Amino acid sequence: MTKFGKLISLLGIVILLIIIAAFFSRDQIFKSFYKPTQTSLQEGIKTNKESAVEIVAENLQIPWEIAFLPDGDPEGAASQPYGAGLLVTERPGTLKRIGEDGRVYAIEGVRHTGEGGLLGMAIHPRFRDNRFVYLYLTTAVGNDLKNRVERYRLEDNRLSEKKIIIDGIPGAAYHDGGRIAFGPDDYLYITAGDAGNAELAQNIDSLAGKILRLKDDGSIPADNPFTSTGSAQAAAVYSYGHRNSQGLAWDDKGRLWATEHGRSGILSGLDELNLIEKGKNYGWPIIEGGEKKEGMETPFAQSGPDETWAPAGIAFLPARRSLGEGGDGSFFFGGLRGEALYEAKIISEKQVSLKVHFRNEFGRIRAVVLGPDGFLYITTSNTDGRGEPKENDDKIIRINPLIFREP
Repeated sequence: MTKFGKLISLLGIVILLIIIAAFFSRDQIFKSFYKPTQTSLQEGIKTNKESAVEIVAENLQIPWEIAFLPDGDPEGAASQPYGAGLLVTERPGTLKRIGEDGRVYAIEGVRHTGEGGLLGMAIHPRFRDNRFVYLYLTTAVGNDLKNRVERYRLEDNRLSEKKIIIDGIPGAAYHDGGRIAFGPDDYLYITAGDAGNAELAQNIDSLAGKILRLKDDGSIPADNPFTSTGSAQAAAVYSYGHRNSQGLAWDDKGRLWATEHGRSGILSGLDELNLIEKGKNYGWPIIEGGEKKEGMETPFAQSGPDETWAPAGIAFLPARRSLGEGGDGSFFFGGLRGEALYEAKIISEKQVSLKVHFRNEFGRIRAVVLGPDGFLYITTSNTDGRGEPKENDDKIIRINPLIFREP
């Protein structure tokens, strides 16, 4: 064999060894894309104030959303410190009651693959009258993945009277959106990801890459911005140009805000906090981060190109005037890759100040909800294949918001 031939053979052996090593290390390589990046944000609270942090539930399977039944409802658990029944969705396809009962409801038709599965949940504003619970889930339709919202009646510890509120939302292993919430107008708002097809976010006739707005029975509000187009899909659209929004919350002025994942992979970062307005275009995939283009909205706040939050659930905590707090309150949102609870304090009509709490303490944080007791509730998401599970993960954690008060 010539020297050149020997060199080629040696190179082939080296490449083969690299491939074998990569195969056996694939889980570690995969997870390396989801490790926290460095942060430039002001550091906030750590868990040294242990009395302010309490584990409410543990050993959950990828909890995605939590919601509270009305205080005093017979389906609730009055003995709990939060004074109402607590429900949690688990991405593999179960709805679980937290408390003494611990009842589990298997949701039929859930296809748990990648980021898809049983995701968002919302309780009807008039639950005491109609018993309605809404769920967002991924399902298989032939060889395709689709997302939809279903409504159930929860009564006598049973789920019944299933009704599909909206279906045909494009699904995929990635970018399924999934957050649902009732707004101050009693309409249902839904985040739909771009399903890995970025161009759909700019297509009004597609439900992908949008925030949708419906009546509680799935019909279209007359004042939705695109009802005149003649397209059933466009009629459901409230805003568009979104990549993968996973958080919805309203401030005390009734304004809608949403978290949104920026680019991913080697070029990560550019995660967003957006102030959502009806009919507006939020730019994806044409503009990102601080870029500007006529007819498109830039984010109210964004992480920049070198830091990744992977923001998920979000909750608004009003300023507590009785404690001498100024400003217009704060949003708290979970960081998945950021492995932190982020606080965006509203400073003015055009500015928020950002802090990072509990960084690298609980792991990946998905849901963030303000409970009926005035405490914040968060879920970890360390069993989703991208985190490092801690003992008894995943968990629901209850946080006394007084610890965030500035001295």
